[in-house]
Amino acid sequence: MKFSSLPLYVKILAGMVLGILLGILSIQAGFAAQIDVWVKPFGEIFMRLLKFIAIPLVMISLVKGVGNLSDIASLSRIGIKTIGIYVCTTVLAVLVGLTLVELIGPGKMVSPESAAAMQADYGTTVAEQNTQAEAMAETPPLQFLVDLFPDNLVGAMSDNGGMLQIIVIAILVGVAVLFAGKEKAAPFMNLIKSLDAVVLKLIDIIMRYAPVGVLALMAGMIADTAGNLELLGALGLYVLTVILGLLLMIFLFYPLLLHLFSKIPVRKFLKTMPPVQLLAFTTSSSAATLPLNMETVEQKLGVSQRVTSFVLPMGMTINMDGTSLYQAVAAVFIAQVLGIELTWVQLLTIVATTTLSSIGTPGIPGGAVVILLMVLSSVGLPPEGLALILGLDRPLDMLRTVVNVTGDATVASIVDANVKD
Repeated sequence: MKFSSLPLYVKILAGMVLGILLGILSIQAGFAAQIDVWVKPFGEIFMRLLKFIAIPLVMISLVKGVGNLSDIASLSRIGIKTIGIYVCTTVLAVLVGLTLVELIGPGKMVSPESAAAMQADYGTTVAEQNTQAEAMAETPPLQFLVDLFPDNLVGAMSDNGGMLQIIVIAILVGVAVLFAGKEKAAPFMNLIKSLDAVVLKLIDIIMRYAPVGVLALMAGMIADTAGNLELLGALGLYVLTVILGLLLMIFLFYPLLLHLFSKIPVRKFLKTMPPVQLLAFTTSSSAATLPLNMETVEQKLGVSQRVTSFVLPMGMTINMDGTSLYQAVAAVFIAQVLGIELTWVQLLTIVATTTLSSIGTPGIPGGAVVILLMVLSSVGLPPEGLALILGLDRPLDMLRTVVNVTGDATVASIVDANVKD
């Protein structure tokens, strides 16, 4: 089998392994310094491309997602309940992820010496973090809310660190589209759809370069930190933390919601969903799983057609519980590896950013990675930390998609039981 015909996630994993081996070899052979000169720049190019596409992706995806919610006018009760429940489940998924990663602490397996070396490499030091924490402590309590609203559109779009402002702008534009009406807003939405197609194709092009970028980043990281093999143990525990969180969502959190707020027996739900979950796992796409999910929820779980046809497509767009949990764990894991103690304000920022950006996360390989890049930027973490986990993203993406589609079916069941005719 040719390398070009391999799935992207296999290529990225191969790039990660080769990067680690190249970094170790460079240390053993005494040419680690040459990695910085001739290899690491290709990783920096990859990071620049990800940073470049982040703001256009979120801005356009969110405007498109909110602007297309015109059905809320005729299904206001269903729409309000659906969006409200989706937001609540996403927030709770993020909190589950944060709780697990703080309790397990996979990134704390890395020694302080290795963390200090990486801090120096990325230009992020404990002293700088302490300065930021002190500045946050001195700000008025509602300043965080004020900072959500930019006073300059161009200024907000010029800094990835202000991603929450971009999200707020996009939501406001989407709401304005709804108020303007479908007919008047049609030319604008057609432009947004065209831009969305171009941005998604750009992400596809950038992710084709991902194996080379990951190889360069990993080789540079290993070479700079003198062959930090303890990272491998931390990565293993990180993967287990993510998987534990996703399993808790499927087998504890969603069944509890069904038991409390729906009429569908939990046992019936768990027996009915495996075909949908298997398809989600193999395709890694909520969109590809949508037809089977709709058929299963309507015909086998007995959810009404009007609820199924509205809630599940909307869930495919705005419900990313598994993705949000993963992003929370990944952000804190990277902070732990670098020896950075996140403040409660930064943790709240992670909750807000992951929740709001889940509305605009496209269901394609690489979309969640770009959103994670924003989450890191929003709390001042070095985006190069993505190199630690990018090689593991695709296998975890398969599990995240299972959680996403299971959450869609759960919310549809709850809405159907709580909406009056």
